[in-house]
Amino acid sequence: MVRQKTVCIIGAGVAGLVAAKTFAARGHRVIILERSGDLGGVWEPARSYPEIQTQSPKDLYRYTDKPMPDSYPEWPNGPQVHAYLTEYAKDHGLMPQMRFNSTVVGMARRNSGIPGWLLEIRTSDGNVTREEFDFVAACTGQFNEPQTISHPGEDAFKATGGKILHSAQHTDASIVKGKKVVILGGSKSATDIAVNSVNAGASEVTLVYREPVWRIPYFIGGLVNFKRILYIRAQEEMFRSWGIGAMSRAAHAIAKPLVWAARDMAPMPQLQLKLKKCGMVPEQRIEDGINCSVPIVTPEFFPMVADGRIKAIRGTFAPYDSKTIVMTGGERVAADVAILAIGFKLGVPFLPEAYRNKLVEPDGQYRLYRVIANPDLPDMGFVGFNSSFCTVLCAEMAANWLVRYCDGQLANQPSAAEMYRNMDMMLHFRRVERPAAGVYGGLCVAPYHFKHFDELLADMGATIRRRSPLVEKFTPPDADAYARFLASAPDYKVEAA
Repeated sequence: MVRQKTVCIIGAGVAGLVAAKTFAARGHRVIILERSGDLGGVWEPARSYPEIQTQSPKDLYRYTDKPMPDSYPEWPNGPQVHAYLTEYAKDHGLMPQMRFNSTVVGMARRNSGIPGWLLEIRTSDGNVTREEFDFVAACTGQFNEPQTISHPGEDAFKATGGKILHSAQHTDASIVKGKKVVILGGSKSATDIAVNSVNAGASEVTLVYREPVWRIPYFIGGLVNFKRILYIRAQEEMFRSWGIGAMSRAAHAIAKPLVWAARDMAPMPQLQLKLKKCGMVPEQRIEDGINCSVPIVTPEFFPMVADGRIKAIRGTFAPYDSKTIVMTGGERVAADVAILAIGFKLGVPFLPEAYRNKLVEPDGQYRLYRVIANPDLPDMGFVGFNSSFCTVLCAEMAANWLVRYCDGQLANQPSAAEMYRNMDMMLHFRRVERPAAGVYGGLCVAPYHFKHFDELLADMGATIRRRSPLVEKFTPPDADAYARFLASAPDYKVEAA
């Protein structure tokens, strides 16, 4: 029998909720620590910019045991996703285990020498308490701590009434009405905020970006939902993956013409999105840019750039100068509000430095077996760090793998030596064979989400891993199918302590 454990889940976003549900379903005692005052992570209303919506269609942004409501649109908005996550937490009885306004500020191995961790937890009143756990699941993900940046002249800009906000702080569209707005960044959040600012009545909107990138329209050619091209196994096989043998190399060679075809299709999004007219044609080959950082097109963005409602400037901020922002190219842009859509820091600041050094390489690449665990961090794992085009399913698969790893119940329970070899192989793959796979610290499994799921299911001992050949090859991942796959893995319950 497997001993019941007290498990700490750090974070109450998409990953934390499914990790808590999965560990509790096996019989473990679960506590969820969330530093903010609400669940939802990036979907928490207090940190969501106006008109935020999913990049993935709703059938690919759901848990296996809970479809999104039929009334939701194909791409749900922020309040809808938050409501869905809240209902999921209630469905699985997670609310009583939730501790809001509780920030993990440090952790160390138990002094007693028994397995587990001692966590330092800061509460809303500023007090720090210490609590022991048998196992810790870090579910803070890749969008946890806003990235910071500063430029000379900020204080003078603010003194004249200027506002500088990170995109996570921009929650009220009314502040841009009648204002000159400058957005720094080229991600989907940046283009969303630019479009929203125009629609909210900003007097001028400028987007400042470093370089043009390939973006995926919701409907390719205006007709085909991008999930039917970008999210299928046939597309994934266009790209040579890690650890492949002779047969896989042959399959990749057969699929190579599809790569060339994709490259030849590059003019299609150029024409559809008017990239040349906007002066935003990417310089890199389209196949080299497929990873988790590929943004979905904000529908009105390129038309607004083309007709001048949004001015797009290539470069970045230099100094602020009173009520203007000087660009690296010397151009001066009048501004009342600067919104920094520059992303988030990737990290685990609560880990002691000695453990962070075992987890993160000097170049920022993470050492995680299956993007979930590291043998040098015992009694600990990561859920939601395995980012992909199917964020929710990735988190659920990781949670199911991690609870079995924690309990020694994987059908293929890896030894430390096997984990080290695999992590070294994956580091080589990301650094040498496909550098595009190194974005976000190498934690992006796209475009290889099917292969990633295959590995996790094999480790768990699932007896069903595929649908019919044609369906499997040419349709996106199906949450209901993955519910069946997970149910085919050996079942067990822990013994109460």
